[in-house]
Amino acid sequence: MTKKDWRPFAYGGLASIAAEFGTFPIDTTKIRLQVQGQVSDVRFKEIKYRGMFHALFRISKEEGIQALYSGIKPALLRQATYGTIKIGIYYSLKGILINHPHEETLFKNVLCGVTAGVIGASIANPTDVLKVRLQAENKAYAEKGMFRCFLDIYSSEGLKGLWRGVCPTAQRAAVCAGVELPVYDITKKNLIMSGVMEDGIFTHFVSSFTAGLTGAVASTPIDVVRTRLMNQKKLRTAIVSGTEAQAQVLYTGSFHCAVHTVQTEGLLALYKGFVPTWVRLGPWNIIFFIMYEQMKKFH
Repeated sequence: MTKKDWRPFAYGGLASIAAEFGTFPIDTTKIRLQVQGQVSDVRFKEIKYRGMFHALFRISKEEGIQALYSGIKPALLRQATYGTIKIGIYYSLKGILINHPHEETLFKNVLCGVTAGVIGASIANPTDVLKVRLQAENKAYAEKGMFRCFLDIYSSEGLKGLWRGVCPTAQRAAVCAGVELPVYDITKKNLIMSGVMEDGIFTHFVSSFTAGLTGAVASTPIDVVRTRLMNQKKLRTAIVSGTEAQAQVLYTGSFHCAVHTVQTEGLLALYKGFVPTWVRLGPWNIIFFIMYEQMKKFH
């Protein structure tokens, strides 16, 4: 691919949308597991779900199968923006920094991945906020259209509401993209150059599975913090009986959220939802990379 090639952007967006749709119910269980057990928030204080499969069953039984796809529209919109930007920037930067295969190093790949992840996630953050809220509390947004929900968030919380949690989101994206993309590329390169495998679907499968596992281990604590920050609401200041009144928030930032979570729920709370995160990232990466590699052969 050339430095000005448009294909990484287009193929990255299409493959991201396909992977997102195929694994979305697992992501919903992850969100529910991550927000439950917050002792300071009465809405999510109850431990309703004992694990991923129990959450899948209970959500389906109590709210219907469609609840597992709550937030799918903003999720697909997010992948259409985030996936397109992330993959496009990653491979474009690699094309600039790496002129020959032997020049490829883990450091260069990580640098490209972190840069691409931060830029893509920062731009796509409003879609992530709405996705998280739809997944965490379906009833509050169920009857509204996607764009009406965006307007409601903006009118009640301001522009900051749409970019709530952007720091941990960018941090998570930096970790995920800075781990998954380089791990995939380096694993594939070593498997092919060592002669263990040829450049085919099975090689792509092994490389993407490895990328998904390492990404889940590295990103879950940040993802828990990000989910809780996005799910909380901070309303604009209002005048009540001649005095200003503003709704309080549980977490003032990423660090406060992490510390508060550990203090009230224990260190392992930062790995709530790890199983569905791993179970989802594995298939997500497999679908994404195999589809991406196949599309590269079309042109």
